[in-house]
Amino acid sequence: MLSTSSLDKLFTKARSHKSWINKDITEQQINQIYDLLKFAPTSSNTCPARFTFIRSKEAKERLKPSLDEGNIDQAMNSPAVVVISYDTEFYQKLPYLSPHNNAKSWYEGKDKKIKSSAEFNSALQGAYFIMATRSIGLDCCPMLGFNKEKLNQEFFPDNKYKAIFICGIGYGDESKLHSRAPRLDFTEACNIL
Repeated sequence: MLSTSSLDKLFTKARSHKSWINKDITEQQINQIYDLLKFAPTSSNTCPARFTFIRSKEAKERLKPSLDEGNIDQAMNSPAVVVISYDTEFYQKLPYLSPHNNAKSWYEGKDKKIKSSAEFNSALQGAYFIMATRSIGLDCCPMLGFNKEKLNQEFFPDNKYKAIFICGIGYGDESKLHSRAPRLDFTEACNIL
């Protein structure tokens, strides 16, 4: 069992930050995040998610036109914005990732199956990305407020990757947080059959 302080960091005290302390994150931290999230469960170890870390001012300016107005400040002021996307050709890596079966053949030429599997499994990997980021002491702000077509055209013009969501990461400014919004009680959200 994790300690109470670890559970607080990952769950009970973790918040989505929209304001950031002016402190950079390092490439070592970025590598550490990936080295943790890569163990996310995915169907037949497909691992379709791809992570694009947007840190430079120039790259953020390329991102800006695809952002909804309400997300511009929180994205542009974060030390990094990460595009969590999926690789439309993820199945090409399955002979390596899933060597105990012929998983590549399950996807070749099956566009609907590729899309549904990639979106589902990339979302799982994206959730692990958030937990990995929190576990190394950084904060997150996952966002859907952006134009996926514009972002994909700008960063993935070959159409190989497709964005799922974006996430600001860095050191959140706790002084700018509102009170935590309520959550549903167990009986409102769960059934035991």
